[in-house]
Formats: sequence, structure tokens, C-alpha cells
Amino acid sequence: MPPGRQTPPDRRPTLRDVARRAGVSTSTASLVFSGKGPVATATAQRVRAAAAELAYAGPDPLASSLRQGRVGTVAVVVEGPLRYAFHDPFALAVLDGLAEELDAAGRSMLLVAQPVEDPQRALAQLATQAVDAAVFPLCGDRDNPVLAHLLARRVPLVGSGAPVHPGVAHVLTDEFAAMRLTTGHVLGLGHTRVAHLTMALRPGSATGWVTEADEAGASYPDAAGRLAGFRSLLGPQAPVVQARDLTVEAGAAAARLLLDVPAHRRPTAVVAQADLLAAGVLRAAASLGLRVPRDLSVTGFDGVDLPWLDATLTTVEQPGAEKGRAMGRLVRRALEGARIADEPFPVRLRVGTTTSAPPTPD
Repeated sequence: MPPGRQTPPDRRPTLRDVARRAGVSTSTASLVFSGKGPVATATAQRVRAAAAELAYAGPDPLASSLRQGRVGTVAVVVEGPLRYAFHDPFALAVLDGLAEELDAAGRSMLLVAQPVEDPQRALAQLATQAVDAAVFPLCGDRDNPVLAHLLARRVPLVGSGAPVHPGVAHVLTDEFAAMRLTTGHVLGLGHTRVAHLTMALRPGSATGWVTEADEAGASYPDAAGRLAGFRSLLGPQAPVVQARDLTVEAGAAAARLLLDVPAHRRPTAVVAQADLLAAGVLRAAASLGLRVPRDLSVTGFDGVDLPWLDATLTTVEQPGAEKGRAMGRLVRRALEGARIADEPFPVRLRVGTTTSAPPTPD
């Protein structure tokens, strides 16, 4: 080996190389870089000089984290294309709150997209990544094919209602009770013709009327719970439609099925499962010449900020950022060695300008 070269040109110098060059033990050299133990000034200077000569940049952070059993990364599994999450203000708020809490703990997020049409694809990304924990922040299907893989790796798992498994600790909204808040509100105003607009009840759902088979096959716990809450007050005969996507456009298309009918068959109130869907109802109503709330009352769910909406929705407020932070706190406690369990997430009714008493007969 040529003079002055202590390691082969294709190998990164190690702490052991530095220790050998400085004439100290590897543990002493380690104490110099970690700053966690007393080392004589002269010895520390000799170790740093040897490191400079060998172009040693310091301990490999990945190797160090693996020795400690931590890599500083948390997988965040998002069902569907990531672009949908970035267009949904509630999803953005949840991810923002989660990122804030994880960042405070010195951990980063690895976003894992899970296409609805091929949920197994997420396994390929997860199988090649070392992660400290995994979070399912946006309630998806009750059964997720990546769950068995993550359980086998024994990483802490946190969700917001799905996947449903004892090994996942959830920040839980009582969807059933929450939907009764808005449904009970319009009933209290005197409405008797009340319809429901749901999110997709299972993967691959299409916009259209909800049948008994659709309800029986519902596999999204949040949508199914909200529908059950609505049904508990209005019974099985109340009309229900579903939107295939959580967008204003999909909400408007579904709402037209309810509203573009003769006046005597038209509902006087529509209880929607999301604010974006409720905004779609407002758009459909306007296109049909219906005035909100004089001709039609509309409610939403989430309480997101929609500054472009010329109304204040009556809705269920569940602060997304705080829900994300709550999930982040569960992750932090789990990584500190604490046992974690489901936690309730409180919501409340916000009465806005989109509901009033039903129109009086002409």
C-alpha cells in the first residue's frame, strides 16, 4: 500500500482505521466522536487529526441507527394516489399535524402510496425500507394486505380507524355518533325528506344509488360508521347515494341524482359525509336553481377551511392537524417503549349558514 494511504481506495475509512492511525482503542475514538465520555484533550486532538488525514467524515448514521434499533423514519401509508391526498384539505391537515409531531421527535416520514386497484404494490416499497413505525393516517379499507408484513416486522402500528386489527392502535372518531350530530340537527329543524351522500363504501365503488348489497359489503369503517349513524335516525328507506371519489366534482355528480327530480320527490336536506362532497351538493343545487338554505339544507363533515365557498357549512368539526398530531404522539410513545392503545378523538357540531327550516309548501 503506498505511503500515506491507510485504506484501499474503494473502501470508506472506518472508525477502526482512525483509532489505529491515532494509536488508541476503537472505544476511545468512539468517545471522541460521540462526546459522551471523558477523553484527554491531547488524545482527542490526535484522533481528530487522524480522521482528517483519512478523510473520515464520522460514524455512518445508518449503521449507528441500526445498532440502536432505530432508523429515524416512519412509514406513512396513504391509500390511493398521493395526488388525491394532496388535493384533500382534511388529508393535508392530518399529514401536516403528523409531520409536525414526528419532526419534533427527530423522525422523518416516508410516504407510501397504496393504489386502490393494486394495494399489494405498497409491499414492494415497504419491503426495501427500514422503518421504526408505520402509520395509516387516512382511514382506508378494514383489511390491508401490507398489515401482515408490518406485523411480522414488529414495528409499532398506528391508524385512524383502519386497518382493523388488535395490533394497530387508533386515534378514533366515533363516526356513528358524529354523523348523528348533523342528521339530528336537520331533523330538529323540521326536515322530513332527508337524503345522505356517502364517501365510497369500498374500493372500486362507483357514483350511484346505494343498495342493500352496497351497505352489506361496505369495508371502509369511516364511511360505514357514518352511514349507520344516519340510518339510526332515518331508517332504511331514506335515499342514499355515494360518490366514487372524495372530490367536489364527484359530490356534485352524486348530488344531481338526488336533486334533479320533481320537487315533490326532492329532499329538503342532504347530509354529506365530507365537506368536499357537501361543496359538490352546493354546486349541483346552484346549477339547478335551488337556493341554500331556503330550498335545500346541506351539511358536511370535517370542518375544513374552504375559503372559495360562498357559505359557511354546517358540519362536524374534527380538526385534522390535531388528529395527525395525536397519531404522532402515539408513535412517539411507542418508540419510547410505552404500550399504546386506541384513543378517542372528540368532535363537535358547527352550525353554519347552509341549514335552516324546510321550505314551506306553496
